[in-house]
Amino acid sequence: MNEEKIMKIYFIADTHFNHKNILEYCNRPFADVEEMNKILVNNWNDTVKHDDIVYMLGDFCMGNKQEIKKFTEKLNGRKFLVMGNHDRYNMRAYMELGFEKAYDKPILFDNFIILSHAPLFLPETMPYANIFGHVHNDEKFAGITKNSFCVSVERIEYKPISYDEIKKRIAQYSKKVEEH
Repeated sequence: MNEEKIMKIYFIADTHFNHKNILEYCNRPFADVEEMNKILVNNWNDTVKHDDIVYMLGDFCMGNKQEIKKFTEKLNGRKFLVMGNHDRYNMRAYMELGFEKAYDKPILFDNFIILSHAPLFLPETMPYANIFGHVHNDEKFAGITKNSFCVSVERIEYKPISYDEIKKRIAQYSKKVEEH
């Protein structure tokens, strides 16, 4: 029997590899930055296969270019970066460091999803939705609405989440809202 490979699309934001202070800022459940890095890499690679696509929505890694390259080389999948406020190199540098493409502005995905690092204000009457990061576990920001979904690692169990799962959760959320 010939098994057909099915490529999946995943999203994640705010890994902050090598960022010691993020442990305290976001109350991450890791003993130290080394444990955080190891678990994030393992979670990513347990979820994402070699040919899958991952949209990293900013704040990938702290450190110099060699440190960044060390992480892009360890991680499965074809990686695309929508740069965040902690991604300090230019787009070309991130592509040289292992991302297939890097964007310094939000991008349109699947005709109606805007991918951005920080959340965008989109009235519910707009035909667009927003997948974003940046807000981590800040309770002032909803993790999910009818037209938005936060993929900061603190909200998605510290591993990439599939596009199919995001659509499913938004549909479930929308159904609950309509029932009330």
